[in-house]
Amino acid sequence: MQSWLLIAGGLPLLALLTLPLVSLVLKTPPLAVLASLGDATTRQAIALSLRTSLLTVLVVVLFGTPLAYLLARKRLPGAPLLEVVLDLPTVLPPAVAGLALLMAFGRRGLLGAWLAGLGIQLPFTPLAVVMAQTFVAAPYYIKAAALGLSGVSYELEQAAALDGATPLETFRYVTLRLAWQGIVGGIALCWARALGEFGATIIFAGNLPGRTQTMPLAVYLGFELDLTRALTLAVILLAISFVILVAVRTILRGYSVESEP
Repeated sequence: MQSWLLIAGGLPLLALLTLPLVSLVLKTPPLAVLASLGDATTRQAIALSLRTSLLTVLVVVLFGTPLAYLLARKRLPGAPLLEVVLDLPTVLPPAVAGLALLMAFGRRGLLGAWLAGLGIQLPFTPLAVVMAQTFVAAPYYIKAAALGLSGVSYELEQAAALDGATPLETFRYVTLRLAWQGIVGGIALCWARALGEFGATIIFAGNLPGRTQTMPLAVYLGFELDLTRALTLAVILLAISFVILVAVRTILRGYSVESEP
């Protein structure tokens, strides 16, 4: 098929994806962006978003990698059910995710009374932000990591074990070295999704400036009060997400070029 036919076929969708982003940048005065960066509330929102999203990624990688490995190797009897459970947060409306977290960990939730007895309050705290981000972003990492891990030959792992490597050594020096591109890609998706999380966060963690107000929540509040402020915050968030994704793709592309014979 001719390349121009492919371009023509995909152009309407490409235009729909790029035109709003270009319009957002063009409609935002550069001086307004600089002014927003000088605002204390904006800096707090940026710092909180970066801290919580990085912590979310750390939690997801630590506890999500074993699940990804189980899915890749199909060693879990209930693997199909597990895949459905992991897919649910990606299709649920974010508001439903926030409400579900509130019903589980809120004051009147399933674990609320027990947590209150221990003096623990989760909703409307920075930890609630991390939990909301983890709930919606974890599946992106797990699915991508599982795809990368499934490409590693089980025979190679068995050969390493026969040579005397422990399971941890096999995973570290064989499995991870071959599947790291899928894992890094999953980390990037997870981080980007956590950074842009809004619905679950506002319901479970609230929108408290300096405490639980992340960048997406600051954009929402700015839109209610001042369109220019909302635009500048949106452009800042767009720039951060763009840099993250470009950096990861550059790393992966550089590795692919070096690996070519």
